[in-house]
Amino acid sequence: MRESRAAAVVTGVFFLVAAVAAVVALALYQPLLGDPGYVLGPGADTRVLWGAFLEVVLAAAVIGTAVTAFPVVERHGRALALGYVAGRLLEAAVITVGIVAVLAVVTLRQDAAGTDGGPLVGVAQGLVALHDATFLVGPGLVIGVNTLLLAALVYRGRLAPRPVAVLGLVGGPLVTLSSTAVLFGVYEQVSVWGMLGAVPVAAWEISLAVYLIARGFRRPAAVLPARSELVPA
Repeated sequence: MRESRAAAVVTGVFFLVAAVAAVVALALYQPLLGDPGYVLGPGADTRVLWGAFLEVVLAAAVIGTAVTAFPVVERHGRALALGYVAGRLLEAAVITVGIVAVLAVVTLRQDAAGTDGGPLVGVAQGLVALHDATFLVGPGLVIGVNTLLLAALVYRGRLAPRPVAVLGLVGGPLVTLSSTAVLFGVYEQVSVWGMLGAVPVAAWEISLAVYLIARGFRRPAAVLPARSELVPA
């Protein structure tokens, strides 16, 4: 029980760290992501580099949620638990690709003095597009599947209140459908509909994190033997 309580607290902390790091990193990236000519301008490299650092923290926290939760949730479905770990590793790997793309733009800007700006702008825009694609795949398509896997384990094992688990069961497919719509051009990634599709998953992660830190994983109720086992033949 003591180990389970510690795992719950650490898992909850990892979820909160991931949520905060993702939001702050995206805000810090805005000078680069929102300016097509960033590579030729004065830049805001320090700010962008802090954003990259926070995304490294994000990737580590994403893996941390799976590693710390695995010993508890595997009791309620080992295959699903292994799938969750694998999915979180994939999510972290996709995030890392986006970090590399951003760092490459910073390097191009720093080395751009005295060079032809036209080709550099094209390369930088391609790298920004790569980062945007990783944002769609990692915190979009992949996180939806991961949310569904963990929520199913939490629901099956009654490890948290049912409304929390149901929020994940609904939010996972919803963000996957929303990201698929973005992928096929139904609406923009940064839009009202895109934000609405991501809200349930964000609410699931925060509510689960707060519950785990405050209360820990629930102990499932003991399964009573069947009546035929209680009454002698």
